Amino acid sequence: MDSVLILAAVAKIAFVLIVVLSYSPLLVWADRRQSAMIQDRVGPNRAGIPIGGKNITLIGLVQPMADALKFMWKEDFIPPKADKLLHGLAPLLSVMPTIGAFAVIPFGDVIWLDHLNEVLPAAPTGHGIPFQIASLNIGILYVFAIGGLGVVGAAIAGYSSDNKYSLLGGLRAASQMVSYEVTLGLSLVACFMTYNSLLLEDMVSWQVQHHWGIWYHPIPFLLFYAGSIAETKRVPFDLPEGESELAGGYFTEYSGMKFGMFMMGEYIAMVVQCAILTAVFFGGFDLAAAPFGFQLFAVSRDGLHLLGHPTAALPMVHWVVSLLYVVSFLIKTTFFLWLTLMIRWSLPRFRYDQLMKLCWRYMLPLSLGWIFLTGMAILFVSK
Repeated sequence: MDSVLILAAVAKIAFVLIVVLSYSPLLVWADRRQSAMIQDRVGPNRAGIPIGGKNITLIGLVQPMADALKFMWKEDFIPPKADKLLHGLAPLLSVMPTIGAFAVIPFGDVIWLDHLNEVLPAAPTGHGIPFQIASLNIGILYVFAIGGLGVVGAAIAGYSSDNKYSLLGGLRAASQMVSYEVTLGLSLVACFMTYNSLLLEDMVSWQVQHHWGIWYHPIPFLLFYAGSIAETKRVPFDLPEGESELAGGYFTEYSGMKFGMFMMGEYIAMVVQCAILTAVFFGGFDLAAAPFGFQLFAVSRDGLHLLGHPTAALPMVHWVVSLLYVVSFLIKTTFFLWLTLMIRWSLPRFRYDQLMKLCWRYMLPLSLGWIFLTGMAILFVSK
């Protein structure tokens, strides 16, 4: 039993690392291709693999691999008066916490090893392994706690570089990320009240049994999504970089793989935020289509249900259902990643005063107001 659990834990960690680290170069490619389409120009199409006298570019997918090799071999320049210890520590603080945040995000249902090749019974027995690395009793608070280290990484990068533009970028990053973390946390409080849990797996289970959270909390969804874009320092909230004013901001003095780690941390943070968005508001791995309350189909543990019929119209073996759940979670997360990229190439950058005004004057009061309304609704329903 212990050996099975250890192998399962290693397999889950390996799966998450492979998927997450694969998203980073793919998002770089998608970012560049999407910007090319929106701006009506040609995207990355030069780097390729020479095969049979032809340059096979694979629609530009070779470019991220070429960029990764360039980062590895490029000179790692450190300013003479920079703090070398902090200068090297900052990229690690930016990328490692974002990877660690995936530990508590459920990307699938429980898989029962004794029923893999059969339709799952109502009361399964044997070894049940959740598609989640760890289930912590603090739940999503762990994500907020470990995600806060990204603020430290950006601030240290700006301070240690001995560059006034980097320092200004670090200060902007610290103030922006701390401000929007308040909105991020408060926007989810109403969801905690509805789901009656801090565990992400419990939130997903509640939505599977009822309806997706977006139908109950549309305003917190918008607030959380806007706050997550600001937290990852993406356009239109990219004030800490601000190349038109700060020449690159807090990572101006970084080159080589250290610069690549900052890029990787930004894209992985995007994946984390979109995965949380999927788990809290869109049913997580739940695979169902119910527009306007009318269920067209739903996949449950025993198979495919059509038109809300209680009996499975198409029974499916357990491993197929588990695979569909994982694919469903990845598709939802990828959709929000695509939407985030679209926003980057569609909106101009805010001024810094507009950035802070949006957070403290509008988003924060809306979050608090929705918590009050949710409390009143729960109190009314309970009576």
